[in-house]
Amino acid sequence: MTPDQLESLLSAVAQGAVSPVAALEQLKHFPGEQLEIATIDHQRHLRLGQPEVVFCEGKSAEQALEVCRHLAEATGTFLGTRASPELADRLKREHPGVEWNPTGRTVYLPPTPRPAPTGRGTILVVSAGTSDLAVAEEAAVVAEALGNPVERLVDVGVAGLHRLLSASERLREATVVIVVAGMEGALPSVVGGLVGIPVIAVPTSVGYGASLGGWAALLGMLNSCAAGVTVVNIDNGFGAAAAAHRINHLPEKEPEA
Repeated sequence: MTPDQLESLLSAVAQGAVSPVAALEQLKHFPGEQLEIATIDHQRHLRLGQPEVVFCEGKSAEQALEVCRHLAEATGTFLGTRASPELADRLKREHPGVEWNPTGRTVYLPPTPRPAPTGRGTILVVSAGTSDLAVAEEAAVVAEALGNPVERLVDVGVAGLHRLLSASERLREATVVIVVAGMEGALPSVVGGLVGIPVIAVPTSVGYGASLGGWAALLGMLNSCAAGVTVVNIDNGFGAAAAAHRINHLPEKEPEA
């Protein structure tokens, strides 16, 4: 339940439109809904400003379906990452509004009505190469589902630096930049040297043998000579989006009296 949903429910009780018993029924899952296979954290949005997200990889289709079903019943929405095409097909049959992103492997049931994006500005997701798009799309979809304006800048890796430089205005206009790169992982350092906004680097497992499944990119990003570059785990587009969302929704400071 989101803060807006909770406020609406309390207002309805105060106005007599919803009985206390009916309101209690809606709140019965607080602090968590205990299933046989999981405990669903319905309060996460209230605590953290973002809801629980279903990590589908490693779960059976039946387990993922059950969790998504309970989330949809409680909030009208759910978001899943690392979903298989088979799971996506089953979710779409059960929830016709589900949006399946095959590149990012995400399944998203948007709420109705769909709220307008909010935040300080735009999150720009930059990918070094087409091979990095799976992770970049995961980051972009998650950031959008969390309620942020999102733009994409694709295939601008350091092998053709002119492609990135020609988009320098888009970089400067963003509030947060997520940079997704494999191979040697050099792109976040370049971006970090061009802009003074938060840069979140995501190493991918893309590359030949010595890339070591993303370790070369991860170590390169951790050793960036550009100050202020933050690094998340290998292929962790979700984690980058969650961090970018928090940055983009930092509250404005009240002016001192």
